[in-house]
Amino acid sequence: MPSASPLQNKLSSTEQDSTTTPPTLRRYDLDWLRIIAIVTLLFYHTGMIYVSWGWHVQSNETSPPMEEVMRWLHRWRMPLLFFISGAGTFFALKKRTFGTYAGERVRRLFIPLVFGMFVIVPPQIYTEWIFRGRFTGSYSEFYPEVFGFQPYHDGGTGGAFSWHHLWFVCYLFLYSILSIPVFRWLKGESGQRFTDRIGRLVARPGGAMWLVGLLIVNDLALGGLFPNETHALINDWAYFMQNLILFWLGYVLISRRDFWQILTDQRRYFLVGTVVCTLLLYSARAFIGPDSINASQLLTTLYSFNGLSLTWFSVLATVAYGYRHLNVNKPILSQLNEAVYPFYILHQTVIVIIGYFVLTRTQLGVYDGFLAISLSSLVICVAIYLLLIRPFKLTRILFGLK
Repeated sequence: MPSASPLQNKLSSTEQDSTTTPPTLRRYDLDWLRIIAIVTLLFYHTGMIYVSWGWHVQSNETSPPMEEVMRWLHRWRMPLLFFISGAGTFFALKKRTFGTYAGERVRRLFIPLVFGMFVIVPPQIYTEWIFRGRFTGSYSEFYPEVFGFQPYHDGGTGGAFSWHHLWFVCYLFLYSILSIPVFRWLKGESGQRFTDRIGRLVARPGGAMWLVGLLIVNDLALGGLFPNETHALINDWAYFMQNLILFWLGYVLISRRDFWQILTDQRRYFLVGTVVCTLLLYSARAFIGPDSINASQLLTTLYSFNGLSLTWFSVLATVAYGYRHLNVNKPILSQLNEAVYPFYILHQTVIVIIGYFVLTRTQLGVYDGFLAISLSSLVICVAIYLLLIRPFKLTRILFGLK
């Protein structure tokens, strides 16, 4: 099969069981889950146009039901991708030295990040500035603003230099490089003893759910200092560490084949935990209210802990049910695997531009506008990939493909 993208961290075709040399294996379910999560991102980011949180282009008409769905998705989509990326790192390191792995991360994450910051992201900022009335000139007149290297700020304020949605690529690159000593340790004798202890915990009924304690400790240590999720790195340490923990957990929980079946056998525990946390999330919002929650330190803390539990349990449930039902190969899977990373890099810019024209040139409402923007963005991203990225060596390099 062709190599997966860097966003996929290239799941290898072999994996080592904790006790025996295994047959050739591949976790096709992780490939499918990654594709599903990234396509979900397209619809999520389209939905951002129609919620009250504020985004790059914003409809005057919003949808509270859509907002509530997205509130749940926000706790699941990116954590799942970081977990899968950690799992993919384990497979990648099965057939690479750490030096080779680091060099590949530079080629397939850092280069697309830099390219994206100078080519893919600026049209989003330009469109937002036009939409908000901050700028009235042409794109060629706007573009030099990027080289002022003034950071962009939410609401279209500040400068025109940003990674926008490519924060994920930036964080993943940093996680990959900074985690090399951790992965080296995990491969050693003491690291294997640590993995043994994790295995004893995971083997208990619902035992993996207790690993949410790592996320809660991180929240207690850093959440008060960095309460807002910014994606800006320098003031985002609570969220940065949360996803780094998920990245590490993905590596550890995929590193032994017997863990795969244990988690799958316990999938109903994870599903029940996800449902309970979901009910608590929406019950708190409906019966207590966001204002009352925010006014109480205790309620804010409990609400945050429930959100972290929802994140972890839903990731576990997704991976467990995925292994049970999606671990199958299909002829189209290798093609989707290659396309999904360029699709991620492109999708938000396409959504913002199309969203601008739908909001300013049509009378479409929330739901027909949502469908028009999301479906047309999907088609355009696929077309750009097929016509302009896949066939050419230079664009393949710039978008992180082999």
